[in-house]
Amino acid sequence: MSQAQPSQTPNVEEPKFGFNDYAEKLNGRAAMLGFLIALAIEYFSGKGLLSWLGLH
Repeated sequence: MSQAQPSQTPNVEEPKFGFNDYAEKLNGRAAMLGFLIALAIEYFSGKGLLSWLGLH
């Protein structure tokens, strides 16, 4: 006895948390933004990021 299979895959919205494409894109964009901010701080202050923060 075979069961009938659905003819379409449901269109379910992907969750906005956990390991998924949305989270990976957001994490990558945040990392790129942080890197650019760190470069700008070093360029405009003339010091490295750790020196600018007073940690070195």
